[in-house]
Amino acid sequence: MHLDDRRALLERDLPRAAVRGEIVAFFQPQFSLETGEVVGAEALSRWIHPQLGLIAPGEFIPMAERLGLVGGIGDVMLRLGCNAARDWQNQGHPIEVAVNVSILQLRNSTIVDTVAGLLGEFSLAPSLLTLEVTETTPVTDVPEAIDIVHRLSTLGVNISIDDFGAAYASPEQVIALQATELKVDQSLVQETRGAHAEDLARAVAFGKAQGMRLVAEGIETEAQLARVRELHCDRGQGYLLSRPTTKADVDSLLVGAGPHPRG
Repeated sequence: MHLDDRRALLERDLPRAAVRGEIVAFFQPQFSLETGEVVGAEALSRWIHPQLGLIAPGEFIPMAERLGLVGGIGDVMLRLGCNAARDWQNQGHPIEVAVNVSILQLRNSTIVDTVAGLLGEFSLAPSLLTLEVTETTPVTDVPEAIDIVHRLSTLGVNISIDDFGAAYASPEQVIALQATELKVDQSLVQETRGAHAEDLARAVAFGKAQGMRLVAEGIETEAQLARVRELHCDRGQGYLLSRPTTKADVDSLLVGAGPHPRG
């Protein structure tokens, strides 16, 4: 199929993809860098297109942003994330599930009621839900978003700053949002040598000084894993440890049938 034809097909079908149940969640496990146990999982959106099959978020999320569909997809992902967290909680393997929230969602206070409603509907402990804030627009430029994040915090959920050290994830944003977790961007984690290698150490030191939990993203090599352990990051996530996968595969990891961080 020609690229233009593919794009036209996706743009035609995306507005109803969420309603038709085509938006699904894959989960990338997060591991304790101290114990090697699975302690969390990030819910990542995928689109199962009826003709084209699995569509990666890098292809359809920018399209959704352009078409004003991110809010609906975000609501679906919140529900899927809470449902998975409830299942793991009920199975005796309570782990935190992280769901990304966009600046569009944080401009509308209805997200507070949505999250509160889902916690009640699924009888989910709020501490098992993490909301990851990441944007190409600084959240600190949107005062209403800061207030909404604070209201979400009062529900007892965790607030995480994604991609710290890249784009607009700044110390000012972290402090303004009163986040509880800092996810260090893979660009810092993967720079184990050279002029920018110390940026990782500075990012970790900043997070620790704020009393935050540190998650190293994008770990792909043993050297990177050793480095984030040396810096005492709390958690790790990346292809070396586990690729995004199905909920069933995470179920297997939780009963000890899958990979874990080396050492």
